[in-house]
Amino acid sequence: MKTIIFLLGIVFLTTNFTHAQGWQDKLKEAKNKATGGGTGSGLTNDEIIAGLKEALSVGARNGAGLASKADGYYKNTLIFIPFPPEAIKVKNAAEKVGMKGKVDEFIMTMNHAAEEAAKEAADVFITAVKGMSVSDGMKILKGADNAATEYLKSSTSSELNQKFTPIVKSATQKVQVTKYWEPLINNYNKASLLTGGEKINPDLDAYITDKAIEGLFKLIAQEEAKIRKDPVARVSEILKKVFGM
Repeated sequence: MKTIIFLLGIVFLTTNFTHAQGWQDKLKEAKNKATGGGTGSGLTNDEIIAGLKEALSVGARNGAGLASKADGYYKNTLIFIPFPPEAIKVKNAAEKVGMKGKVDEFIMTMNHAAEEAAKEAADVFITAVKGMSVSDGMKILKGADNAATEYLKSSTSSELNQKFTPIVKSATQKVQVTKYWEPLINNYNKASLLTGGEKINPDLDAYITDKAIEGLFKLIAQEEAKIRKDPVARVSEILKKVFGM
């Protein structure tokens, strides 16, 4: 009976519904498979959980790989890190006085810092995946199409932030973010002294860290969608068994 419930959940999550075939039809198909009417009858609960862990691991590795490659953030509009919104006045003021080149260089180095940090992400994700329980698996099976990604987000965000912060700090030094940031912020703050405006000094490391992590989860969500919908993305036997039912 437990296996039937698992299989129902997987079919609900992994099958593209059409107008011609509704949810009730899918439930009937799952029940037939679970009772010996299809190829999924040999799956155990342990195999299903193993499949979910493998899906998360594959998605995490692929997502981290895409983010950490050269220009992984900088040339990907989905995860590109823009100029800090709270310092947009700095950007506008700098461009007005002919410093657009410095602004562009600063934005590029911010994204490169995120790419450096993303190289360390996969190991953090994999450790979290190993700790997934049967109860966690059930929640994923009954959840939305991005349930696995949301599980990973809830179980790693805090630790990921702690581990990313020093990495980002090191990365910002490596790609010389402050070399391009300080002229912009100093120029703006000096002008503010004359005009009576407020000084701006956002925490760049925190901003880059938050955006880097946010981008990673966007990529992992994409990878999860591929595994659910595209047989080619199921790169291991357990994934083919669990998601190919």
